[in-house]
This record gives sequence, C-alpha cells and structure tokens, in this order.
Amino acid sequence: MLYVVTGPPAAGKTSWIESRAKPSDIVIDLDRITRALSGPGAPNWNQNPTLLRVAHKARYAAMHEAFEHRTRTDVYLIHTMPSAKWLARYRRMDAQVIAVDPGRSIVMARIDAMRDPEMRRVATRWYRSRTATAPGRSAGTALEW
Repeated sequence: MLYVVTGPPAAGKTSWIESRAKPSDIVIDLDRITRALSGPGAPNWNQNPTLLRVAHKARYAAMHEAFEHRTRTDVYLIHTMPSAKWLARYRRMDAQVIAVDPGRSIVMARIDAMRDPEMRRVATRWYRSRTATAPGRSAGTALEW
C-alpha cells in the first residue's frame, strides 16, 4: 500500500509515519534524505539550495523504485503539497492520501521554535491551498482523501 502523507511544515507528518510504519516498510521523507546527504554537524532542516537539489533527485529516484514495490510492502511518502497532477497519479496507484494538520497556530508556533523562518511561507501557502479546496474542514486532524 502507498500512503501519501501531506501537511504543512512541522505538522507532525514524520511522527504520524513513525507511529505506523514497520521496520520493513519504505519511508520517503525529504528531511531524512537531506540529513543523510548532509555533512557532519549540519542542521536538522538544512535548506542549502545545492543540497536540496541533490536530495530532491534522490527522493524522485526512491519514489520511482518504491512505487514498484508497493504491493509487497507499505510505502510511506511525505509530499507536503502535491499538485493535482501528482494527486491523480497517486490515486491511479490506489494510494491513501492523508493530511496531517494539528492547526495553523500550532504549526506556526512549531516553525518559530524549531524551523527555518522561511517555512512560515510554505505553511501559509499550504493553508491557503487547503482553504480553497476544503472549506469548513476542522483543524487538528488527519484526514484521508
């Protein structure tokens, strides 16, 4: 099974996966990939443009291969804000798409405490896109859609 986990930065997507995935499952998380590719002492959320470019390429290669194995093992993919094209692709693979969102105020407080301030922009964009597609949805939930 393919699980696509969406949500704003600092929402708890990684924690959601860690509470469910087994050691034999495949987890594709750009933050983890970036950390694995970073040199010693690099920050947990390294936003170095060159490093991110390499990490994105590694993520796409991992996705391509993991999708081939989704019938034999669970695959968890963090995709913060998938486009309509990506969502259609995931649905063709019978993926479960889960949105993790503890609420805007919690996310912004976590970003202020732990993340690069630039992530506020990403979170704002995520919330704007959700308002346009799912008005009236309550915060603090994980939704499948």
